[in-house]
Amino acid sequence: MIRIKNYIPNFITSLNIAAGGLSIIFTFEGLTTQAGYLILLAAVFDFLDGMTARLLNAYSELGKQLDSLADMISFGLAPAMIVYHVMKSSLLIDTLYPSNLETYKLFYLFSVLLIPIFSGLRLAKFNIDTRQTTSFIGLPTPANALFFASIPIISSINPFDPVLFLIYNKNILLGIIIASSLFLVSPIPMFSFKFKNLKLRDNGIRFIFLGIILVLLFYSGNCDAEFLWSLITAVRPFLFLREIFYILAKALPIIIFLYILLSIIYSIIVKFRKSE
Repeated sequence: MIRIKNYIPNFITSLNIAAGGLSIIFTFEGLTTQAGYLILLAAVFDFLDGMTARLLNAYSELGKQLDSLADMISFGLAPAMIVYHVMKSSLLIDTLYPSNLETYKLFYLFSVLLIPIFSGLRLAKFNIDTRQTTSFIGLPTPANALFFASIPIISSINPFDPVLFLIYNKNILLGIIIASSLFLVSPIPMFSFKFKNLKLRDNGIRFIFLGIILVLLFYSGNCDAEFLWSLITAVRPFLFLREIFYILAKALPIIIFLYILLSIIYSIIVKFRKSE
């Protein structure tokens, strides 16, 4: 008898693939803001498929491989397409004609391929590395993708955000692409959000990070009592979700940066304790 529950995680993973594929299509159509939101949605599906597999005890080798292929699309190729669009804007290129472009501009444009290349390496390493069951070694591909997905969303919310003036500089953007690609395959231990229990001793770094995220979300959304009440009592659920996505996207670059920084600090503390 076929057990339907075993297929639920794979179905959710398929939704991840669909969201990533739609993100790529939307980017081709110039709808980069919507493409960014679809990567956020893909990240939600990526979280849910793993959680569902744990709750239903529905692990399978097929699911593991499908998850990696989905991540390659949604968190490797899809963000690269968004960054390609951003790089074109920073170089003031309307349409790509390789024969009419200077070599250095082609170099900048094609540098975005580092994102899917190193994402693929990161995912392949993860599949064969038994040390990454409860934590990560190197920057997870969803975190890297969310950083880049936030760029067009922030641009749609506030085109004059000072962060954008930095990111839309071709040299700074190239530096971010290279640095993030290296972080993907770096040997730096990074904590995961897999809670085995709710004990503070076992999850201190996770609770600290969640607290920082909440503070950032309140700050990014300029939240006050009136704003929160308007969200809670919103008649239209879509409006509520849209506002939450807006606030989250605005804070994402800082959240990802702090995630890397806290992971490095935490790994240093752990090594220091072991050496005592």
